[in-house]
Amino acid sequence: MVENRGMTSAIRVAERKTMKYQLVLQFGAESLEDFDRLVGLEDKLIEELGDVATVDGHDFGSGEFSIFVLTDDPLTVFDKAHRIVIDQRVPNVMRSAYRDMDSEDYVILWPSPLTEFSVL
Repeated sequence: MVENRGMTSAIRVAERKTMKYQLVLQFGAESLEDFDRLVGLEDKLIEELGDVATVDGHDFGSGEFSIFVLTDDPLTVFDKAHRIVIDQRVPNVMRSAYRDMDSEDYVILWPSPLTEFSVL
């Protein structure tokens, strides 16, 4: 099978423009084992969330692994993603928040006592 990377990039750019929110799933991660486990989780999210969201990649560094998800319904997508994290038995501590694509301010979803959220 031949993959057209140019077309894939064009589709991702179009999705960024049409999706209203960015949901971030953030995990404590420092080792190569953490990285591999969380890339596997990202693959599962791509598989399971395809009808309601676009997994837009990840960032790894400074003790964190963040997965970025574009969606129009961050609460529903968070619920689905959180169930996937539980089902996959990911041992890394998770934090999650979302923001409007036109804003830098995050709305914290998990855990509820969390008062600050940032992406490094």
